[in-house]
Amino acid sequence: MSSIHSKTYLPSSPAKVAFLGLGVMGYPMAGHLARAGHQVTVYNRNAAKAQAWCAEFADAASACGAQQSAASPRQAAENADFVFCCVGNDDDLRSVTLGENGAFAGMRRGSIFVDHTTASASVARELAAACNQAGLQFVDAPVSGGQAGAQNGLLTVMCGGDLAAFQAAEPIAMAFSRAFTHLGDSGAGQLAKMVNQICIAGLVQGLSEAIAFGQRAGLDMNQVLDVIGKGAAQSWQLDNRGKTMVADKFDFGFAVDWMRKDLGLVLDEAKRNGARLPVTALVDQFYADVQQMGGQRWDTSSLIKRLK
Repeated sequence: MSSIHSKTYLPSSPAKVAFLGLGVMGYPMAGHLARAGHQVTVYNRNAAKAQAWCAEFADAASACGAQQSAASPRQAAENADFVFCCVGNDDDLRSVTLGENGAFAGMRRGSIFVDHTTASASVARELAAACNQAGLQFVDAPVSGGQAGAQNGLLTVMCGGDLAAFQAAEPIAMAFSRAFTHLGDSGAGQLAKMVNQICIAGLVQGLSEAIAFGQRAGLDMNQVLDVIGKGAAQSWQLDNRGKTMVADKFDFGFAVDWMRKDLGLVLDEAKRNGARLPVTALVDQFYADVQQMGGQRWDTSSLIKRLK
């Protein structure tokens, strides 16, 4: 069964692209690029997953050629017009970009690296500077929308970097995006993603407390959520996670481990810029409690487990 869901999309001109990192997000994102008519070369640390991806999308061969896997990031990036990346953290990002086997060593001058990793703003600026020295272009472009957004090709992408590079990448990236927005200089995309995660942390904690309170009070919380979802309390979290929280289901979506990594980036940045984030810091510790409960891979809505 395909890992991506069909999407109405008007493709840009076919391009040669590389995609580094075939995790729960990267795998379907690369698939949408293939389905949009681009020739995609993939790289993954686990080569078997890259080969499985090629087998799944073999029928999406474009006028440029067949989909293929590469033995290194450098090999994947050779001859690519655009190199997309979605890996785990700052160190993973450096490992696939820098050094003799990194993507930057294989990219030709003028080509564009688009990083969808949720990483620090400082590493975005570091890699943008490295690209500039090598005659390359860099766009930091973290995403929001989770696994479902990646599979449906409906991710929200927050971008920083050179405007011309952003504009060149946008029509390609719309294969897996619902919005692809330029927000400023290098690092601005990562900072915007941090804002996104601050919002989510507070919302999920508030929703957890509300549901736990209502259950203690003896209310039919599915009915209550239907009612308040038509008023000022409505949110994406309420609409998409409220009833699964009531049902004690947490086997989907964005994992607690990943959220703690993201909130760590947020809190580190806040130390640098002086922002006061008391609620975010508290919710980060609540997620640490969930990890101690064995919920490392539970969905972030599992915050409610602490209250039951």
